[in-house]
Amino acid sequence: MGEPVGTLTPLSDTSQLIADPTLDVRGRSVIDSDGEKIGTVADLLVDTVTNHVRFLRVEHGGVLGFGAQSSFVPVESIARVTDDEVYVTSSKDHVAGGPGYDPDLVDQQDYYERIYGHYGHLPAAPPGSMYPGLGGLPGSPGLPPVR
Repeated sequence: MGEPVGTLTPLSDTSQLIADPTLDVRGRSVIDSDGEKIGTVADLLVDTVTNHVRFLRVEHGGVLGFGAQSSFVPVESIARVTDDEVYVTSSKDHVAGGPGYDPDLVDQQDYYERIYGHYGHLPAAPPGSMYPGLGGLPGSPGLPPVR
């Protein structure tokens, strides 16, 4: 079983940085399992206990930024990362059908367990593990740690 999620905080609300700034995926397009653009990585949720990224906050839908919705995608769902894109293992509809972003629930463990359950993952892999397409990146899970 994975380890429990600690307190999560949006990276943009902290003074922390991704350990290797070239690996900061914020602003990159998110591409689904069918090669279709879902949206854009708007922020990263960082586990303040382990200092590792646990979720991508993906903004999708809307027109010119109006009416956009946000969804969390666990880093375990990342298939690979390029200079401009983050590929995930789920379809666009699956991401959109997940538990909606609710800032009032950001500190509630059961909310994150519902997200992990929606994507079919256990909460966070043990420290030191790597995810497909991310071999060689420092840190875990999935993306490099923050500092």
